[in-house]
Amino acid sequence: MTVKEPIVLKDLPKDLDSNRLPKHIAVIMDGNGRWAKRRGRPRIMGHQRGVDTLKDLLRCCRDWGISALTAYAFSTENWGRPLEEVDFLMTLFERVLRRELQEMMAENVKIRFVGNLDVLSPSLQSEIFRAMADTENNTGVQFTVATNYGGRQEIVEGCRAIAQQVQQGLLKLEDINESIFEGYLYTKGIPDPDLLIRTSGEMRISNFLLWQLAYAEIYVTPTLWPDFDRHCLHKALLDYQQRERRFGKVGKT
Repeated sequence: MTVKEPIVLKDLPKDLDSNRLPKHIAVIMDGNGRWAKRRGRPRIMGHQRGVDTLKDLLRCCRDWGISALTAYAFSTENWGRPLEEVDFLMTLFERVLRRELQEMMAENVKIRFVGNLDVLSPSLQSEIFRAMADTENNTGVQFTVATNYGGRQEIVEGCRAIAQQVQQGLLKLEDINESIFEGYLYTKGIPDPDLLIRTSGEMRISNFLLWQLAYAEIYVTPTLWPDFDRHCLHKALLDYQQRERRFGKVGKT
């Protein structure tokens, strides 16, 4: 019996409208640990497989004409996980950056990290800043990695910075608006996501991009992150294109 090879969706599927694709997709990559547990493997194996999933999703964005991808890699709450798992994740981030930077350069990816990076190890910070500097002028997919990121923390830090500017007389209270405030967020200069995808079926945003997701469409799938492939993204985009984005206004019907 011949086993058919899975179809790889290299090109944009014909049932998707290229003019109605999200420009920016954000992903909450949930389910790595459960994926590994179901296979009788340690949780770290799920994280390793999850990296491969993210790499292919990044390439898929390039192939299908989606200009920006933001991934929730490590939250401020994730420090509460077992020490062995946290240490592995930090080592994995560093190893992947060192190993993949040349390929990201070849594929014209512009990478940016957002979050409180100061508490990360000096060696990981070095790899992060080198990756951002080396890819700064790239013009392909804008790939943002949220690392030690918390949405509430981001907003509080932005408020503190604005308050300091007002206190020093560099900013007038009456001049503060949404546009000014966005300039004090980690994501300054990055367009807000149009679509948030969360895997593993959890129905929450987990302190991710609280400001930026104000009008994003949300798609939740029971698929665990390591199994989220191009076919799963295809389903998410089909769902997205069936929605009417009203941004608080009255719809057409």
